[in-house]
Amino acid sequence: MKNFALIGAGGYIAPRHLRAIKDTGNRLVAAYDRFDSVGMMDSFFPDASFFVEQELFDRHCTKLKHTEKQVDFVSICTPNYLHDAHMRYGLRLEADVICEKPLVLNPWNIDALQEVERETGHHIYTILQLRIHQAIIELKKKIENSPKDKIYDVDLTYITSRGNWYYTSWKGDIHKSGGIATNIGVHFYDMLSWVFGSVKRNVVHVCMHDRVAGYLELERARVRYFLSINADTLPVNAVEGEKKTYRTINIDGEEFEFSKGFTELHTESYKDILAGKGFGIEDARNAINIVYDIRHATPVGLKGDYHPMAKLPLVEHPFGW
Repeated sequence: MKNFALIGAGGYIAPRHLRAIKDTGNRLVAAYDRFDSVGMMDSFFPDASFFVEQELFDRHCTKLKHTEKQVDFVSICTPNYLHDAHMRYGLRLEADVICEKPLVLNPWNIDALQEVERETGHHIYTILQLRIHQAIIELKKKIENSPKDKIYDVDLTYITSRGNWYYTSWKGDIHKSGGIATNIGVHFYDMLSWVFGSVKRNVVHVCMHDRVAGYLELERARVRYFLSINADTLPVNAVEGEKKTYRTINIDGEEFEFSKGFTELHTESYKDILAGKGFGIEDARNAINIVYDIRHATPVGLKGDYHPMAKLPLVEHPFGW
C-alpha cells in the first residue's frame, strides 16, 4: 500500500484521482485545496487529513516522514499554471508525482523539471489516458502496419459546451490555462502525434476566446482540427439529441469511434504508474510544444486547408472582451 497526498482536492478532476487511489488499493493521507467544498472525499477517504492552507499541509506532510504514513506519491489536480510549482514541491517532499495534463504550459519548464528529478531522485508521471484507450492503441498498430509512405487525412472536431462561469474562472485566463487548445485539446494533440508522428507544420486559422481551428502536418497525417467550448457551434444532430459535447475524428472519410471506454482510464493510468510503466515528463513534450506554438501563433484566417467549421460566425464574448 502506497501513501498519497493530493493537491487540488476541490477541482473537477480530483474525484477521478481519488477513485484511482482507492481502486488501486492505496490510501490518501492528506489533501489540500484553498476551497473547502470537498465533501466527496467522504466517499473515498474520510480519514484523510485536509488543509486549506499550503503551509499547514506542508507541515503535516513533512511530519509524516519516517512514519508509516510517509507520503510516497503526490497527486496534482490544480489549475494548469500551478502544476510546475506543485510538481517541484512533490519532488522535494521526497515523493514521486502524478500530475494532470497539461503537465506544464511552456516547453522549457520540462527541461527544468527534469533537472529537479535528477536532483531529488524522484519522478514525475502524467496522465495521458488516450494512449491507453484500446481503440487508440489499435489505431496506432494499424497506422504502423500500413505502407510507410501512406499519409492520412484527418479531421478532429471537439466541442464541449461551457457556460459563462468559464470566463470568470482561471480557465478563461490564457495566462493560467493556456487557452482553449491547451485546456481542452492537449490530450488530443498528444494522441495524434503519438499515432501519426511528430509535427512538420503547425498553422492556426482561427483562435478566439471560445474556439481554435488549425492545421497540423504530421509525419503520417494531414490534420484539420476545430475545438470549441461554445454550445452554438454544436452540429444540428448533437443539438437535436440534447448533447452538450460532440467529439469525432474522421480518418480518410471514415469516422473513428472512441467515445466509449473512458470511465476507468485514470485508474488504469495509476496501475501502470505503480507498476513502473507510466508516462513521464519526456512523453509530454510533443503535445506541450504543439499547444505552445498554437498559443503564440498569429492566426492566418480562412486560408489554405482549414476545418469546415472554422467558417462558423463568431459570437461576441459574454463580457465584451
